[in-house]
Amino acid sequence: MSNRLRALLTGRHRYDKTLSTRGRGAGVVIEAPILAYLIETPNGRILYDVGCDYQKLHDPAQRARYFAPDAFTYGAPTMTEDERLPAQLKALGLQPADIDLVFIGHLHFDHAGGLCELPGCEVHVQADELAAATAQEDSAYFAADFAGRALRTQQGEYEVAPGVRAIASPGHTAGHMSLLVELAAGPPVLLCGDAADLQENLEYEIAPGLCWREREDLALASIRKLKSLAHETGAQLWPNHDLAFWAGTMAARGWH
Repeated sequence: MSNRLRALLTGRHRYDKTLSTRGRGAGVVIEAPILAYLIETPNGRILYDVGCDYQKLHDPAQRARYFAPDAFTYGAPTMTEDERLPAQLKALGLQPADIDLVFIGHLHFDHAGGLCELPGCEVHVQADELAAATAQEDSAYFAADFAGRALRTQQGEYEVAPGVRAIASPGHTAGHMSLLVELAAGPPVLLCGDAADLQENLEYEIAPGLCWREREDLALASIRKLKSLAHETGAQLWPNHDLAFWAGTMAARGWH
């Protein structure tokens, strides 16, 4: 398998830890990385998630509309110009047109907002996820991120590309998907997405703070499923918003 994987740090977000660990950590403020993942395969380039919409963070009117202080107690996420997807791709000798497919794990604003940076790109999303997002089932869906965008809806697990498999992991949201990636060198990587924000979610089997329709049981079943799949395949589990984990991973892999 000749697939290659790279994480792209597209911003950071400070929030109360209970958003990541259900019922634990009240009053503890964590700083979470907001990531996209570039997967290069012989069949093309895939992005798993795309981060936030830069304009919603930096245009004063949009920032006031989308990130009101009563909802975002510790402020909106931060994103520099260099952290925008076009700038990150340019640093790798690529441009948005070089991305063949975007796989959205779920449609929350910090995972789908950057779709505006990738016009014309094929976008995969689960039908259940799109239905929940369209119905605005929680406040982390920003309809402007995806409304009017041509989306290719999927149902259930499938092979996205050779050695890249979509794994159903609902609970945080209705149609949340993780991604199992086989690599040219080293063990496979299982990108958890927000099924597991932190290593703590995996180690102690703690559901994320926000669960679709309060289905903590569904979120815990997905965590256990991902752990079992990692055991079966020898894959490394990568939590999605764990700053210490990402600092170590990026340093070990020589990513900047």
